[in-house]
Amino acid sequence: MGGEVIDLAPRGHLLDRPHRAADVPALLDAHGLTDHLRGHLLFGLPDLVTVLRSWEQRFGTRVIGLAHDRVTLSVAAPPRTPAEAEHVAAEHFAFSSDTIVQDDAETLSAHAADQVLNSEVWSFWWD
Repeated sequence: MGGEVIDLAPRGHLLDRPHRAADVPALLDAHGLTDHLRGHLLFGLPDLVTVLRSWEQRFGTRVIGLAHDRVTLSVAAPPRTPAEAEHVAAEHFAFSSDTIVQDDAETLSAHAADQVLNSEVWSFWWD
């Protein structure tokens, strides 16, 4: 993300200067590349960017994958205590309930223990 250029010919370049990883969805939207993602979100794209920025600031997350129904983040500083992981699991549920209720964990406590606590990758999807 540090200044590389993604050629979207004939649309032009997507990134021509460093940007925050949390801003990637908005940059893609500016180029008309988020129509499918928009159809899956239960909230607006500005809300997605707000959540991603919050997690970037608190946990050092970076967007490493973005598809029409999925967002994957690397996590530099994941929650290290069960209590903190439970709090973040509630945020994950508000962000993407499908990720929890359709997963093997199926409860916030199980999600916190299996997917949040000390986890270096968070994945979310929407049906």
